[in-house]
Amino acid sequence: MLLAALGDLMLDVIVRLEEPLAVGSDVRAATRAGAGGQAANVAAWAASLGAEARCIAKRGEDDAGELVTRELERYGVELVGPIARGATGVVVSVVVEGDRSMASDRGVAPSFAPEELEAKWLRCDVLHISGYALLREPIGATALLAARLAREADARVSVDVAAWTEIRRYGAVRFRELLDTLEPDVLFATEAEWELLGGAYLTAPVGVLKRGPRGVTVMTEDARLDLAPVETEVVDTTGAGDAFAAGFLLGGSLEEAARRGLEAAARCVAKVGSLP
Repeated sequence: MLLAALGDLMLDVIVRLEEPLAVGSDVRAATRAGAGGQAANVAAWAASLGAEARCIAKRGEDDAGELVTRELERYGVELVGPIARGATGVVVSVVVEGDRSMASDRGVAPSFAPEELEAKWLRCDVLHISGYALLREPIGATALLAARLAREADARVSVDVAAWTEIRRYGAVRFRELLDTLEPDVLFATEAEWELLGGAYLTAPVGVLKRGPRGVTVMTEDARLDLAPVETEVVDTTGAGDAFAAGFLLGGSLEEAARRGLEAAARCVAKVGSLP
């Protein structure tokens, strides 16, 4: 199986605070820097779970771009997409007691234009589109083209809604209309994102509601499946949703897919960082 993920490849800087921030002073923290971004995370987790994986992303011609490229390729991910003058994106995740808050500079990633996309990159079994790629242009148009090309190659298409703060800025109604155009086979969302989109709104044959410490709910037109998370020590939640999506998309029954995703998410939160 080949899973392709379209979106961001970024430098992920994780700061795990050992004590609360003190304004104007210094506190102790454990830090990590490496490859990240939703598309990169999903591809790396898919590769770690035994699938072939491809990350489709635009990155900068800078030191950060070279660093994240080398790291992602070490996970066995095929990295494709344009390299441009400018900065590779950077996301800083501040982790406090296991939970994380992020501040992102996406660099050149949103400038990924449709004419830079190659049809051969979309020859896959599943195309996973990061919601972040739908919220800016020209990468939004590129994502729509990628979905069409993937379907022409008989691939399934999935979308992770991404961040409720970005959707609120973009406009919930406008985002729902975009999802209606995409017609994803699988839609992933957190509870906050789901509520922002209208609660019961379901635009895909399979909807996956990520509920954090309360597990997941998988919904279809005819069924609803609630599963508890896999018990583990929570160190850092960065990338847990991406790990879950990778596991879920590898196939099988809905329950098998969800349990595999939950196991991957448990592995992710038990350590610092978003990659396997």
